[in-house]
Amino acid sequence: MRYYVYVLLCQDGTFYTGYAKDLSARLEMHVAGKGARYTRIHKPKKLVHIEEFNTIKEAMRREKEIKKLGHEEKKKLCRFAIMRHRTLRRRSIR
Repeated sequence: MRYYVYVLLCQDGTFYTGYAKDLSARLEMHVAGKGARYTRIHKPKKLVHIEEFNTIKEAMRREKEIKKLGHEEKKKLCRFAIMRHRTLRRRSIR
């Protein structure tokens, strides 16, 4: 079974970090206002980072690490993930 750690960019510029077994269902909950208390107050804008893990223990550990990061560090993490994704996508096209 796969577990995911994800970071959402909220409409007010803040980040929300969470973990889920079913990422699509969890994101739908956030959008519907039924996810976490934080995302009910700070509406999610877009998904900006995803990491995949084999165990819930690994996912929870990583979620905790990301939550400890400051705002600027989270921005860097998300920018790096976007750049890495674009590079991988370009490589797969060639």
